[in-house]
Amino acid sequence: MTEKAWASEKDFEVHTLPGRLHERLLDWQRRNFADEYDYLQKHWGDHYRQDPFRLVAKLGPLRSGAIEVGKFKGLPRFARAAELDDEMVLQVAKIIKAQCSTELGSIQQHRESLYKAQDPRMQFNVMRIMAEEFRHAYQMLFVLAQDDWTRVGHDLAQETVESLLGMRTGDHVLDAFNLFFDSFVDNVTFAAIIDRVGKYQLEMQLTFSYAPMARSMGPMLYEEAFHMASGVNPMRQWAAEAARGEGNVSTAMLQRHINKWTARGLEMFGDERGGKSVVDFGFKDMANREASDRYARELKEELVDTLNFEVLRVFDPSVGREEAPAIADRVLETGDAWKGCGPDRLFLRPDPRFFRRRGEHAFEMRDVRGRPVASLEDYLSSLRKALPDAYITGPDFKVYVDNLKKKLEGHEVSEAGLPFYG
Repeated sequence: MTEKAWASEKDFEVHTLPGRLHERLLDWQRRNFADEYDYLQKHWGDHYRQDPFRLVAKLGPLRSGAIEVGKFKGLPRFARAAELDDEMVLQVAKIIKAQCSTELGSIQQHRESLYKAQDPRMQFNVMRIMAEEFRHAYQMLFVLAQDDWTRVGHDLAQETVESLLGMRTGDHVLDAFNLFFDSFVDNVTFAAIIDRVGKYQLEMQLTFSYAPMARSMGPMLYEEAFHMASGVNPMRQWAAEAARGEGNVSTAMLQRHINKWTARGLEMFGDERGGKSVVDFGFKDMANREASDRYARELKEELVDTLNFEVLRVFDPSVGREEAPAIADRVLETGDAWKGCGPDRLFLRPDPRFFRRRGEHAFEMRDVRGRPVASLEDYLSSLRKALPDAYITGPDFKVYVDNLKKKLEGHEVSEAGLPFYG
């Protein structure tokens, strides 16, 4: 999590969008999750001690008044859009549009399988995630609406609203938000894996040289921690139950969903070879490769190692948290069981080159451990074993396979779909 100074609600200013934009967002909410939103408001106090959810924009304090990275380092942060050059204005708009799209897109995805939850608390937590993602989109639009962007010749806030509010699953900016959810396992693994990318993006943007964007990050980070926990904690529960031979979510099912979402999460950072311009502008403090590499390590250490610790404790309650990763890695590498726990009981983080469609490793034929696969037939067979059954019969997998075949035939495959930072 980020520094404590950015995790205190008492430091946040509260704002609302201008009337017409506010009503446009409420109209979207009524069309996309009316019943869930009303239920959340009515029963919030049954589940949480925090103040009830409010649809407002929140701005936190700046970490410092000076720009922290890039060619403007040391200068005061830009307070108004008029202080940015045209290229920076367009980059800010692109980043905000991508972020709004992810927030609204995730709500549409979560709703697809929300009612397949068998645990009412897990289900209510996802409703809270949906509401808070909606607030995040609202807040990003406030950043646009509170400034004058007419120097680019049009109303950026209104243009962004118009382009976003008609999007459905399949139309959104980033691939991760165009995948349909097939079961509540998707809701949970998405929160653990994709919301973790959101945490990284928000942390990187605490440095944002445009002050209103930097001030927006802390309040969203405050809520993002809950989103990740709403994914990791059910996964921990399911992993332990599966190790005991209980529950409805098997080890294999959970692993396949981890495989499904990890590649899409990595691609949200953009092409590993890019991202230098936004560091130069002071919009974030890491280029794409460094950020995605750190994210991949965190998935291993904070998610996969945590799941394996829960599994190993089933076989030996005395196992320590610090020793568990080495034990699990050894079992996965050698195939030798540890106190009755074999590799089929444990989890692994897919190799970062697995199942990629964008970036440096796009359409490389590698299995989940990163080993090259020689033939298309063998590669597709390995994917069908590594990914959820419902997913491989769906439209996204078909598009991937069609593009892979085009690539192998020497055709260009479009990488349409903007990453967060180009």
